[in-house]
Amino acid sequence: MSLGSASEVIGPKAAGPAVRDGGGGGIEQIVVTSNEDKDKQISITNSVAAFLYYESILQDACRATVTFTDTGGSVDDKSALEGLPIVGQENVLIKVRDNNDNELKMTLYVNAVSPLVEDTNKSIVQLDLASKEFIKNEKVRINTRFNGKISEHVKKILEDPMYLGAEKEHDIEETANEQNCIGNNKKPYYMINWLSRGAVPKDGSLGNTAGYFFWETVDKFHFKSIDSLMDTETNRPKKSYLYNETPDTDGQNLPDGYDDKALDYSVGNRVNIQDKLKMGAYSTRIIIFDPYNCRYKVETPNAGNTPGSDSSSKGNEKDLKLAGKNLPVLNSEFNQTQPGREFSRTTFYVQDVGALPSGSGEGEDQEQIEKSKKENYEPAVVLNQGIQRMNQLFALETTVTIPGDFSLHAGDAVYVDAPQLNESKKNMDVNHQTGGNYIISDVCHYLSAKHTLTKLNLIRDSVGRKPKERR
Repeated sequence: MSLGSASEVIGPKAAGPAVRDGGGGGIEQIVVTSNEDKDKQISITNSVAAFLYYESILQDACRATVTFTDTGGSVDDKSALEGLPIVGQENVLIKVRDNNDNELKMTLYVNAVSPLVEDTNKSIVQLDLASKEFIKNEKVRINTRFNGKISEHVKKILEDPMYLGAEKEHDIEETANEQNCIGNNKKPYYMINWLSRGAVPKDGSLGNTAGYFFWETVDKFHFKSIDSLMDTETNRPKKSYLYNETPDTDGQNLPDGYDDKALDYSVGNRVNIQDKLKMGAYSTRIIIFDPYNCRYKVETPNAGNTPGSDSSSKGNEKDLKLAGKNLPVLNSEFNQTQPGREFSRTTFYVQDVGALPSGSGEGEDQEQIEKSKKENYEPAVVLNQGIQRMNQLFALETTVTIPGDFSLHAGDAVYVDAPQLNESKKNMDVNHQTGGNYIISDVCHYLSAKHTLTKLNLIRDSVGRKPKERR
C-alpha cells in the first residue's frame, strides 16, 4: 500500500506535555501494591517526575523506570518506602497514554529501589521495574529433554507452568529444523537464546541463513528470524518519518507520504571491517568431523558481496531477505584466488551423530536404533550461517527522536528519510544510501510533565533505499 494516506500524528504537537486531570505527562495511573497486605496500595501518579519504558530485540524482557517524589504521610503517616513498604517484587499497575490516544497498560514488578536524593522533608526515589517472567526466570531451572522443532521447544518453555508459565500472547515463527536437547539446569531465557542461534526459518532457506531473536513487548513475547524481520514484504514499515531542518507548524510543511517529522536524527555506518572479518560476517569456513565414520568435510559459506565472488555459495546475499538493496560491497582486491581459501573465520565442530535420538527404544520398531546414524544438530547448514547473519546486522544504525508514539514496539519496521548533503539549502533529494527501511532494535518512551517523546534505535543489515511501502 502506498504512503499517500493522511497522517494521524500531527507534527511536533505530540511531543508536548500530555497533562491530564489527576496525572502527570500522559501518566494516567501508577499504583504500587504491598507484598505484605494486598489491600494496601499507594498511587504515585501525581508525584512522578519521569517515566521511561524500554523494549529491545536484544533484551529478553521489557523494563521501565519510575522516578517520583516520596513525601511523609503517604502511608500510615510514613513515606511510601517505609509505610507500604517497598522492598522489591511489588506489583506496579501502569497506564500511560500519548497525545494520539495510544495507550500502554501493563503490570510490572519492582526489581530495584534506588533513593536518589533524600532530606528531612522528602526523598526522590527511582524504581527499576521488570516483567513477571524476568523475575520468575531467576527461580526456574530446566532439566527435562526436548524433542522436535526448535520453535516447539520455545513455545513449551514459555507456556508450561513448570517453566515460565507466561500468560501473555506469543508470536513464535515456526522453524524448519529440529534439535533434540536437554536443559542441563539452565534458566529459561538462557535456554531460549541458546536455541535461537541455530534456528532456521521455515521458508526453504535451510543452508543459507539461520538465527532468531527472542524479546518481549508490552503485550507479547516474540521469537522471530532475522530474515523475517528484515524482509520488507513480511515486516512492512509501520510508520514513515522525515528529518529535515525546515520549520514545521502542526505538520503544514510535511510532504505527502510521511507520518511525522523526526525531532532529532543521527545515522552511523557501523561496519568496522576488521571486526566484521574477525566475526565472519561475510565469509567463513567450517570443518566438521564425523566420529561415526572418522571423516571430515569443509564448507565455506560466503555472502557473495565481493565482485567476482561465487554467487552459488551457501549464505549468499541473493538468498537472504534484506532490509536494504544489498550488503556493503567489499573490495575485490582482497579476494583469495585459491579455491576454498575465501574465508575470514574458521569454526570446528564434532558432529553429534546418534546423540539423543527420539522415538521408542524398545519393542519391534526400535526407532532410536534406526536413528542412531542420524545427525542431531546440522552445523554444515546452521552454525556458520547463523554466525554470518548475526554479524551482518547493525551495518547501518540510525537514532531518531519522534513525538511520543506508543504504537511502536521493538521489532517493528519504520521508514526514515533525510536529505542528501548538498551545497544548495533548498535541496530536497533524500539520501538513497542511508534512507529507507529500518527495524526498531530499541525503543524508549519518555514521559514527564513537559514532554512525551519516543526515542528509537534503528538497525538494518544492508545499504540502499528500497521503495516506500507500509502495512
